Amino acid sequence: MGKKPRGTDGQNLSVTRNLPDKPFDMSGPKYSRGSKKFWNFSPAFLGVNFLIATGIALLGCPECFLSLKGIKEIRDDILISFVMSCMLSYGGFLFEDYFDKTISWIKFPVKRLVLECLGYFLYVFIVSFIIIFLDQYLLRGAFTLRTIPWKDLVNWTKFPMRISFVISFILISRSFLLEWRKAAIESEQLKTERVAQQFQSLKDQLNPHFLFNSLNVLSNLVYENADSAARFINRLSKIYRYVLDVQQEELVPLEKELDFAENYLSLQKIRFEESLQFQIHVSNSQAGFLPPLSLQLLLENAIKHNIASAENPLRIDIALENNALVVKNNLQLKSSISDDSVGIGLSNISKRYELLSQERISVLNDGEWFVVKLPLLRVG
Repeated sequence: MGKKPRGTDGQNLSVTRNLPDKPFDMSGPKYSRGSKKFWNFSPAFLGVNFLIATGIALLGCPECFLSLKGIKEIRDDILISFVMSCMLSYGGFLFEDYFDKTISWIKFPVKRLVLECLGYFLYVFIVSFIIIFLDQYLLRGAFTLRTIPWKDLVNWTKFPMRISFVISFILISRSFLLEWRKAAIESEQLKTERVAQQFQSLKDQLNPHFLFNSLNVLSNLVYENADSAARFINRLSKIYRYVLDVQQEELVPLEKELDFAENYLSLQKIRFEESLQFQIHVSNSQAGFLPPLSLQLLLENAIKHNIASAENPLRIDIALENNALVVKNNLQLKSSISDDSVGIGLSNISKRYELLSQERISVLNDGEWFVVKLPLLRVG
């Protein structure tokens, strides 16, 4: 791939800090269901399962509840039903909690449904078999270890298995609806942030200080050099035309961003003269897309936060490296600039990358050079 120089002078890359994979939390406070306290054997959990056990006993023997003697006769049945209900419910919540953390309903609905159901039904069979075995062997003495009725024990697990279908249906429906609701809320938040980001981006690009400085330079050129003034006006109009054209776009071709960067730096070059040196080493045929006006934020930051003088010129270099556009400048920070001020433009760009793709920008600083790598994105 050929390289086409576009500027006047340039250097090589270097290193500041790496932005984290998830630099921003777009969903607000960390999502929490609040059900864990319920199913972790809380009084409410125990109470609900006791009511379930009592209801099962009532359906099996309504007349037993008409006398104290009848209640005593089914006391063991209620106890076993209570233990069974607690274990089945607890297991259901346990499986739901585990799969909520590992497999998303939104991304892998079929896989989630199959694995959660198979896992839970296997759990129910094993747990119910153990409880029934212990009840019949220890409490009722229905058999000895030599005369274990394996077939009957398996048959007696059918009722808990039927109950587990109801429990799994309720929990799976609940889990799916909660995750769908969470995804819907996050989607709306993304839309809101994107609109706000577009508005803020437009405000950032139409910087009144940039316009003020440009007009001052233009007023001097009008009297000194009419041809330079005409070129200046032409480039300035291209810059603002580009800003208006792309303010609603999510991605723009790399070539357009580079043309914009060249116009922007050329204007600044007229203003700073030999105090600013730049070079763009990227082929016109290079494919890829960037969030609109990403380069403007980086270039504006470089010029705004660093000293540019004839003795210590500010050097800006734009090049391509491993499918990423690399923008670097030598560091000679103004004393009045804070780290928070430097980070505003980077946060803007990083947030837009997070909204648009899985790619993340890289920010490096070795004390001499400030380097930002913008991954080239693809459409479709």
